[in-house]
Amino acid sequence: MPEIDYRLAFEHAPVGMVVSSNRTIVACNERVCEIFGATPSALVGHSFSILYPSVAEFERIGKRMEPFLNASGRYADNRMMKRLGGLHGAIAGETFWCHVTGHAMNRAAPHEAGIWTFEDLGSRRAVKAELTPREREVAAQVMRGLTSKEIGKALGISHRTVELHRARLMRKYAAATTAELVQKLIAG
Repeated sequence: MPEIDYRLAFEHAPVGMVVSSNRTIVACNERVCEIFGATPSALVGHSFSILYPSVAEFERIGKRMEPFLNASGRYADNRMMKRLGGLHGAIAGETFWCHVTGHAMNRAAPHEAGIWTFEDLGSRRAVKAELTPREREVAAQVMRGLTSKEIGKALGISHRTVELHRARLMRKYAAATTAELVQKLIAG
């Protein structure tokens, strides 16, 4: 069996991959550069915050995923991310749905070192409706198939508040059912 060049496998993986240290990008592959429309030098050495619609959202998601990383060392969700530049056909500043999966190398200090994957769920289509940070959080949980009560528990809000945000999302996306809403959220 020939020796495997793991660096080459990392560089050419079909999903975006990042190695991180304290929520800073240490290494990234070609696919992550394509997804975010950036060069490696625009990503490496920078905080993940540059890939979020806002710094507040970056901080909120960081706090939300920490207990999961502490417990299992793994975390995954669908979230809105932001493209950086105009490379690879991306539009700078465009927001899109992204599936993110992470593995903490040290569960006791989950942000210390990690491996992350990124999959573009928007097929390079921008999010058409303007969403508030809370609507983005609710939308991400709706895409996971959670009920209003489960979403409320996950976000620390009442299920009635979740239902209000879900109703606003359905109006903004002109969706008659939750299944149709999920379909439209993925499509952007």
